Amino acid sequence: MGIAALATAATLATSSWTAHAGDLSGAGSTFAYPILAKWADAYKKQTGVGLNYQSIGSGGGIKQIKNKTVTFGASDAPLPGKELDEAGLAQFPIIMGGIVPVVNIEGVKPGDLVLDGATLARIYLGEIKRWNDPAIAQLNPGVKLPSQAIALIHRSDGSGTTFNFTYYLADASPEWKSKVGSNTAVQWPAGIGAKGNEGVANNVGQTKGSIGYVEYAYAKQNKLTFTKMTNKAGKTVSPTFETFQASAASADWKSQPGYGVILANQAGEQSWPITASTWILLHKKPADPSAMGEALKFFAWSYGKGQDMAKELDYVPLPANVVADVEKMWTADIKDGSGKPLFAATP
Repeated sequence: MGIAALATAATLATSSWTAHAGDLSGAGSTFAYPILAKWADAYKKQTGVGLNYQSIGSGGGIKQIKNKTVTFGASDAPLPGKELDEAGLAQFPIIMGGIVPVVNIEGVKPGDLVLDGATLARIYLGEIKRWNDPAIAQLNPGVKLPSQAIALIHRSDGSGTTFNFTYYLADASPEWKSKVGSNTAVQWPAGIGAKGNEGVANNVGQTKGSIGYVEYAYAKQNKLTFTKMTNKAGKTVSPTFETFQASAASADWKSQPGYGVILANQAGEQSWPITASTWILLHKKPADPSAMGEALKFFAWSYGKGQDMAKELDYVPLPANVVADVEKMWTADIKDGSGKPLFAATP
């Protein structure tokens, strides 16, 4: 299935490719779906191996990998070390990208509107109810803002995109932190829910006066109006490959179990404030070693030959030293029943 189909994926809960014998299976992150789809199409043409991936949200991916119903799970919220150990899972980052606020305001074009973390938190708390509120107007001198009511769109499913978005809001707003907090699913003070990045994108596209949050590829593919943001350094930045990359530049991936480093609200004048990563979850002792070996080949291919495709969608590939470290981890930790490694890292 081509990723352009996302533009018309109305209330899509599950996106997948047709499965055949020998194909890989995965489930989870909708944040990473556009690049996984692009990789899968290219990989099948080169190798004949397909991928059946269910774009059901990070919470669903975690559940399915723990239940051993898929070869891998994909989550934009990393699991802590204790949970990984208890479930016998390995975790590693596969790609990075940006989460962007998207709006549907008549006369406002992509990049016209600027928001900051504190104002965005007040909007989602339901405190700022109209687009011409003084707090928004102060950030946007010269922009004609209507008195239209703000229609809030958020995720209804367990979502790593929500985890990173609410993590950012909690970091930027003490009020959000105390009242709502950060998680893959939260008790939203206001608004309506939609399933997946696909559902949020579709709802914002169809609802006048709305605001939502999606991975940047969805904003581009659906021609949605994204906002600029004021970052931690007080600079106004646009969502671009360069600003996402700036946020990821100083990440110390080995500082957390399973490389679980959160990239939201990083320092730096060029940093996009809501940058996120997607992690892959695999069983260290898989029930189907053959399928796991094929999955590791696919991810190794993605790290190498898939990088240019990632950049085309404004995702940020992992640094070479992180990739090398992850591949060594595969060799050391992911084995068949006899203890034989299922991947041979290149020296």
